[in-house]
Amino acid sequence: MTVAPVFDPPAQQMTPRSWGLLLVLCGALFLEGIDIAMLNVAVPAIAADLGLATGTAHWIISAYVLGYAGFMLLGGRSADLFGRRRVFLVGLTVFVAFSGVGGFADSGWLLVTARFATGVAAGFMTPAGFSIVTSSFPEGPLRNRALSVYGAVGAGGFTLGMVAGGLLTTASWRWVFFAPVVLGALLLVVGRALIRPDQPRLPSTSGFDVVGSVTVTAAMVSIVFALVSLGEGHTTTAALTLAGAAALLVGFVLWERRSPAPLLRLSILRHGMLLSSSTAGLLFMGAFFGFQLLVTLYLQELRGWTPLETGLTFAIMGADMVIAPLLTPLLVARLGTAAVMTAGFASATAAFALTLRLEADWTYVDLLPTLLLVAFAFAFAYGPLAAAATEGLDESEHGVAGGIVNTAFQFGAALGLSAVTIVLVGASPEDATLDDYRRALFVPTAAAALAVAIGATAWARRRGGARQRN
Repeated sequence: MTVAPVFDPPAQQMTPRSWGLLLVLCGALFLEGIDIAMLNVAVPAIAADLGLATGTAHWIISAYVLGYAGFMLLGGRSADLFGRRRVFLVGLTVFVAFSGVGGFADSGWLLVTARFATGVAAGFMTPAGFSIVTSSFPEGPLRNRALSVYGAVGAGGFTLGMVAGGLLTTASWRWVFFAPVVLGALLLVVGRALIRPDQPRLPSTSGFDVVGSVTVTAAMVSIVFALVSLGEGHTTTAALTLAGAAALLVGFVLWERRSPAPLLRLSILRHGMLLSSSTAGLLFMGAFFGFQLLVTLYLQELRGWTPLETGLTFAIMGADMVIAPLLTPLLVARLGTAAVMTAGFASATAAFALTLRLEADWTYVDLLPTLLLVAFAFAFAYGPLAAAATEGLDESEHGVAGGIVNTAFQFGAALGLSAVTIVLVGASPEDATLDDYRRALFVPTAAAALAVAIGATAWARRRGGARQRN
């Protein structure tokens, strides 16, 4: 059987320069992915060395998520207004600088502060990089191929970061911060050469929505803080913070409706699949991060595996870095982004459902089918989801679309981690039993199933719309 070509003729082929550009942007996304994944393994060693209490050590990760999710939308809009290359390179520079500060930190407060600043930098760097990808490759097969590679490398950062974290922590936890400095510095040098200069879309900052920026950023930070507090069991703090966030979001919506230069054109959420893909992405990432935390705790707390052994267990999920660029563009060309995205969510649902029969003596072989299905899930879902979010949008709004999608990812991660922690015996994994783990694994399974429902609905609507047009 002959396979249809992935690309149209010559104009749709990747050039050496475009491959180089894509590798730089993929490298930055990989850097962001391994950064948080490595810390998942390194936190116990960091807490022991710096004398952090068990109840506060999680802030090494939570501070990063607060800065990242809180400033993502502002970062995306800034890229659209002031130049994607400029915002990307500045964000990467700050990311590298504060990673170095984290490596030299000799106290908990300095490390947590550095992590928050690193997260803020990622909040500007990631949507800017995403919009450079979508604006550099025309909509269609070429962009689908680029986003498949981009998504695969990003997902690979999440999975391979745990392996790298285990290896680096064995030498010294400080290398978990110094390694990103080395990689980030290299990306800066190459990025300056390959990313074409761009000009800000506004001649000055007069059109920048300051009120909307401050309001939505405060709301985003408040929501993530509330989720973190909920995961710690501080329900009153979480409820009060959520109430404040709700008030800020209402104020943001009212302001955006009357602002002459809105940070977010609210009608963009009704365009194409941006809202459905972002919602499904929130559920998908929440399911994955919750699953990853539960399996990590199961292996280390219940089974007594070392951080390195745990990290190596997840290495097979990095197979998505091979599957995505080779297979995903072919499937998208034949079936469309919504269908392939939904297949990825279905693969995740099947993967997490397999762990519901978890036993106390499971080995690597018992986990292997689940880990392979997760690799296929990321290969099929990550890139097509990003492509679906920007389909039909004007290029000038790709940055804010990237901000919305990536904000959904970060909220999903925070929500998934909090939800499984609450179910897993009130944030006391040391006392959790096998039944507690099985019960908690229902959370990622249910979240992934909801993502399937959203993806299938979007797919059905697109097929219905195509029939009407024909």
